[in-house]
Amino acid sequence: MTLAILITVIVIALAFDYTNGFHDAANAIATAVSTRALTPRIALLMAAVMNFVGALLGQAVAKTVQGILGLTANDVHHSLVIVLAALIGAIVWNVITWYFGLPSSSSHALIGALVGAGIAAGGSHAVVHWSKITDKVLLPMVLSPVVGFLLAYALMMAFLWIFRRSNPHKTFRGFRMGQSLSAAALALGHGLQDAQKTMGVIFLALGVAYPLTYGKQHNLPLWVVLLAASAISLGTYSGGWRVMKTLGRKIIKVDPARGFAAESVGATVLYATAYIFQAPISTTHVITSAVMGAGATQRFNSVRWNVALNIVGGWILTFPAAGLVAAGMYELLKLVLL
Repeated sequence: MTLAILITVIVIALAFDYTNGFHDAANAIATAVSTRALTPRIALLMAAVMNFVGALLGQAVAKTVQGILGLTANDVHHSLVIVLAALIGAIVWNVITWYFGLPSSSSHALIGALVGAGIAAGGSHAVVHWSKITDKVLLPMVLSPVVGFLLAYALMMAFLWIFRRSNPHKTFRGFRMGQSLSAAALALGHGLQDAQKTMGVIFLALGVAYPLTYGKQHNLPLWVVLLAASAISLGTYSGGWRVMKTLGRKIIKVDPARGFAAESVGATVLYATAYIFQAPISTTHVITSAVMGAGATQRFNSVRWNVALNIVGGWILTFPAAGLVAAGMYELLKLVLL
């Protein structure tokens, strides 16, 4: 029975990774597609490939996610049910926000779900490491969009000054070509950040089920890395057109220069938080705030702030909502599996 639940956890984790891919596909390519720098099909293929490559470039974020919950190996069956409830809760919230076209955070849905399932299970079965959540999740969650907004605003202001006497048509054509690189860099950062979160959950489950084999192993098994990388890439190629429409058109009409600025800043923030701070930040939060920052240089009221406020509301709601769904799933699974 325990082995069956472990296999189910791994399959559901990969399903979450897949939904993460199609939910967040718009993050890397919405601006490049909306400015016609890339066609939708080429953009999706590029994002899928770069997601896969990015997933192979680090493990620090995965280890942070793995350490959010402390699960006991004394009751393996119960511990795996907690992880399963968290994954189902995160998937349900991903599907809901994808259906309504709201670019919420898959990362915070997963972390909120882990916390919700852990709280529902109680201290005898799961311990939520609040200090790690504060330092590695909540603070970066607040700071990364602010940094993304300010850096994109500053970079776009620099572009406006540097190219103030240039031919607009030639300048935009250059930025449109540059967007192929900036969108690829952002997709690489998305793979680096988001695929690792699934790896961390799978490694958490393996460490509980086989503490002697995986509990003391420092690096993630290669098969876990490859499965997570493949799942998020397939999800990305499936596309996320509902969210893409919101991110690429409803917030602001993005031109190539602002698209390039937003994507470049977004990629930089993703790399810095993954390699320097080992923090599982939201790709969605960063690129959306960067789009708003680059757009605010045009005219402050050119940004559709009502849409932006709805998105921010989704960000705030994601963590507790996914946690509540996961807690409910835990109570349901407890009746069926425990």
